[in-house]
Amino acid sequence: MSSTGYLQYTMRTVVHCGAGSIIRIPALFEGLGAKRVLLLSDAGLEQVGIVDQVVRAFNAGSSGTNPALAGVFTGVAPDAACDTVNEALRYAREVAADAILAVGGGSVMDAAKGVKYALHHNLTDIRDAIQAGIKLESWPNARKMDIHHIAVPTTAGTGAEVTPGAVLYNEEAGIKGNLAVPFIEADMAVLDANLTLGLPPHITASTGMDALTHALETVASPGANHFTDAHAIVSAQLVERNLATAVNDGRNVDARSSMLQASTMACNAFLNALNAMPVHNCAHAFGAMFHIPHGDANAVLLPIVMEELRDYYLPNAARLAQSLNLNVVGQSADDQLDAVITRLRNLLAETGQADTFARFNIPAESMEKLVMAVASDPVGLFYPIPPEKIVAIATRAMG
Repeated sequence: MSSTGYLQYTMRTVVHCGAGSIIRIPALFEGLGAKRVLLLSDAGLEQVGIVDQVVRAFNAGSSGTNPALAGVFTGVAPDAACDTVNEALRYAREVAADAILAVGGGSVMDAAKGVKYALHHNLTDIRDAIQAGIKLESWPNARKMDIHHIAVPTTAGTGAEVTPGAVLYNEEAGIKGNLAVPFIEADMAVLDANLTLGLPPHITASTGMDALTHALETVASPGANHFTDAHAIVSAQLVERNLATAVNDGRNVDARSSMLQASTMACNAFLNALNAMPVHNCAHAFGAMFHIPHGDANAVLLPIVMEELRDYYLPNAARLAQSLNLNVVGQSADDQLDAVITRLRNLLAETGQADTFARFNIPAESMEKLVMAVASDPVGLFYPIPPEKIVAIATRAMG
C-alpha cells in the first residue's frame, strides 16, 4: 500500500442502480441541462434490441421540457478503434449534440470518452490526443467539459462508466493508446441489470473476469490505499460469489446487479490506484496483436502472471486471499498465494472459460514481437516486466 502519506480518491460519477432504471434517463438529462442527446452504441446491441429499449425508454419519458434524442450512432467498433471514434465525432457535430448517452460495453464507453474529449478540445482526429501512447492530464489544467454525459453499461466487466480513463485502439500505429483525463468520465451511470439478462454465458464470464482483474490488480498495486481497498476488496468478493451464478443462471437479476456494481467499483478503484498492472500490460499486447477480447485475455493471464511474478504478489497474498473469500489465516504467504491462484483456476473452470489462448492459434514465431509489444505498452512504464518473464508468461498463455 502507499506509504507516502498522501492520496487522492475521485468518484465524480453519480450512480443510479436498479432493474428498470433506464426509464429515468430523460429526466436525468433534463436535470443536467442537456438539449440534444447523441446515443452511442454498437451494431451488436442494436441487433439484439437493447438500443431500441433505451430509445423507447427515452421516448416514453419525453415531454415538452425533456431534451431531444438528436441521433443514434451504432458504429462503434471493438477496442474503440480511432476511425470509428472519429466517425462518431463527425456525426455528433452534424446533429449538434450537446450531450452523450453511451450504451454498451467498454468499447462504447471508451469511444464516448474519446468523442467527449475531442469535442471539448476541438479535435477532428482523436489520434492527435494519444500520439505519445498515453495522454495524462491533471487538475487544475484539466477542466470540466461542457458536454453532458450519461453511461449505461450492458456488460459487468470494464467499469468504464465511472472512470476518467479510456483505451483507444490506434489502427495506424497498431497499439492501444490511453487517455487518463479528469472529467471525461460520465456525469451519471445507470446500472440496469435488466439490460444484462440476455448476455451470453461466455461474455458474462469473460467480462466478469475483467472486473475481477481490475479488483485484484488494485489490491496488489503500490498505489493501493484504504479507499481503493474498500471498493476493490468488496468488488472481488462479489465477483467470487456471483460470477458462476450469473453465468449459469443468466436470468438471475440479483446476481446480475451484484456483478454490475462489482464492475463499477473495481474499475473506479483501479484508476484511483493507478500504478503497476502487469496483467493488463500483457493483455493489452495480446489484444492488440491477435484481437483477443480483453476479458478473455485477462481471464487467461491473471493466474499465469501471478505465478510467474510471485515476488510482486507475495507481499499482498493475504489481502488477495481475503478478496476471494478464502480462509487462509495462519498460512505462509506462499501458501496463501497458491490458494489464490487455485481459486482463480477453479473459477475459470466453473464458468466454462479457457485457461490458455490455444484456440487463437498464435504462431510461435510471433514471440519476439509479443515481447516488444508488452515492453512498449504505455502501462508497462509503471512496472517493467523483465523480458525473460514476458517469454515465460506468453509461452504458458499461448498453450
